Amino acid sequence: MLPITLPHQRLLPRRYVGPLAAPRLRGPLRVRAVAQVPPGPLKDEPKAVDTVATAKPPAVRGTVFFTTSLDSVSFDDECSAFIDRDGEFVEVMCCDYGFRTGASRMYSKDADGRIPRNAFQLAWSNFQQELLALRQSVRFDDFASISEANPPRSALGRAAYGVGQAVVDGLGALDRALEQGQVLERLHPRPLTVDVANEDGKLINECRHIRAKLKQFKLSNQAVWDREHARERAGQAVETPWFIKGVYLSLCLLLDVLFNNRPIQRFWFLETVARMPYFSYISVLHLYESFGWWRAGAELRKIHFAEEWNELHHLQIMESLGGDKLWFDRFAGLHAAVVYYWILVTLYVFSPELAYNFSELIEAHAVDTYGEFVDANEELLKSLPPPLVAAMYYRSQDLYMFDSFQTSQPLQNPRRPGCKTLYDVFCNIRDDELEHVKTMRACQDATVQQDIVNRRDDGPRIGL
Repeated sequence: MLPITLPHQRLLPRRYVGPLAAPRLRGPLRVRAVAQVPPGPLKDEPKAVDTVATAKPPAVRGTVFFTTSLDSVSFDDECSAFIDRDGEFVEVMCCDYGFRTGASRMYSKDADGRIPRNAFQLAWSNFQQELLALRQSVRFDDFASISEANPPRSALGRAAYGVGQAVVDGLGALDRALEQGQVLERLHPRPLTVDVANEDGKLINECRHIRAKLKQFKLSNQAVWDREHARERAGQAVETPWFIKGVYLSLCLLLDVLFNNRPIQRFWFLETVARMPYFSYISVLHLYESFGWWRAGAELRKIHFAEEWNELHHLQIMESLGGDKLWFDRFAGLHAAVVYYWILVTLYVFSPELAYNFSELIEAHAVDTYGEFVDANEELLKSLPPPLVAAMYYRSQDLYMFDSFQTSQPLQNPRRPGCKTLYDVFCNIRDDELEHVKTMRACQDATVQQDIVNRRDDGPRIGL
């Protein structure tokens, strides 16, 4: 699609109040917008489309590219923008703070539909990338950010941190020795990634501003537990056997210890693991179909795929906010996900009800965690724009599978959440997790069967 041009003032309707309208803008605004413009004039700007059609060069002060995808890297005079299915102009984050950006981020023009190389090439490429990240983490002490967020409060804590520092120092010394022996390539200081650096080598003002705000988020472990206990006292506890509860509490304790005062990293770990139940359920159901044992699971597989697709977007949102930046967090999250997958495959083989019950526990905890985070950081969240992947998922014209995982929602009144700020994004994620809780509960008592029938009856009739 050819570029079209709009004057700067036409991009910002008078009712819009946001960072793009702030006085800090300098010179012409250069914006890349994604998603198709719906038919008809933009809201409150009936003449804007006519102006686009004529595209008079003398009126041009900024350039808008309407495409179906967008690179994750921008500069402070070329920020990402998004026009949603209602014609609303939405600012999204200029920068992607994750470890994997560009082709690894959904809705990037280099990622959609790309065919992978063979497994050996992928494994070797990933090994090289992660080895470099591991070397950088021990040589430039990435673990310092964890200790700064969680300073030791006891003699035992100080001793543990001392041991950890000794290990990091030892690995750093080993790396330098291997480098001097030319076993490993010379390691240069970690450069600023292109999504946060300008020609002068300084952080872009906008990206630096947002990065600073992302570091201010707070989440109290005790407040999350208080919220969960309040829910249980209100009669909304998840009934579960003691051994399932024990595994659940162990996982929650692990999250509290590893990610104390690091909420975005905690959410990234949680979403990495949260995808695995649905993947495992699909795997077993597909295996049953292949063996000819069970053919009634097709609708369940569709629901679980929609749930996994939803969690994938949650994961990509957390990655774009920098949740996977540290090597240690990626190592812990990805290995935990693989182990968790096989545990749930085994559990589902022996008892689908217990597998669904465990997932309900995890999803209920996610609702409490996101709810506490939203309440504790409301003002800060409302001051930040959403990531592009969030805007694309919640506000594009293609709501692929969005309604399918919400089995208790009537199709006549579907959820259509907004996505103007990062506050909206986390509220949407919290509400998504609540829908997962309802679906997992319905799968345990077979009410999901009636939900499927009701939604089929309420859906559009074809050929009638």
